[in-house]
Amino acid sequence: MKYTRITALAAIGVAATLSLTACGNDDSGKDSSAKSSSSSSSSSSSSADGGAKPDAGAKPEAGKAKSGSGAHTETRAGGANGAADGDGKVKSCKTADLAIDARNAANDKDSGDIDVTMVNRGSATCSATGFAGVDIKDADHTSSPVKRGPAQPRVTILKPGEAAVFNISYTIDNSGHSLTNPTHIQVTPPNETHSVNLAWPAGAGKIKGSYGDVQVYPTHTTK
Repeated sequence: MKYTRITALAAIGVAATLSLTACGNDDSGKDSSAKSSSSSSSSSSSSADGGAKPDAGAKPEAGKAKSGSGAHTETRAGGANGAADGDGKVKSCKTADLAIDARNAANDKDSGDIDVTMVNRGSATCSATGFAGVDIKDADHTSSPVKRGPAQPRVTILKPGEAAVFNISYTIDNSGHSLTNPTHIQVTPPNETHSVNLAWPAGAGKIKGSYGDVQVYPTHTTK
């Protein structure tokens, strides 16, 4: 009977030892899992940091894109300037190289029209593109600038001997009571500073209203 009790107690002790060992093993498993989880988390964090670095490195790419955009803009600007430069290669006609005269070109009694012709008598091709400056001088010694008409300039290139023309338009006063008495037309060719004075064309009708109602139109070739 005593032997049986001792054996039972021993069995209980062994069971308790195994239970404690099992608990210890469970704790170790938890520690290992935690460490593994921590290591995995650290690895993920490193990967995230590594991914952020290329983003920082992407800034130069953004810079390149911006630079490319600017280059594109410059190219467009260059194209526009190129067109201007292409026209600029032909120098503007100098007043001294132009033979200029004015004549009455009215087709009826109501619409006044004066043609001003400029002939290139120089030895080089030149540009007469644009609006000429025009002032009308009156018998009372006043001078009135003529405003530009609603028209776009056309490229007007003159080889030696070629001519360009521009028009001065107004309404003719047939009442006999015109308040204007023009005597001369002062003409400054496009892009020039030197002027010539031309006599008001014979036969040209009187101006209705004021000189502010007169308009000048851009040059064009006579071809």
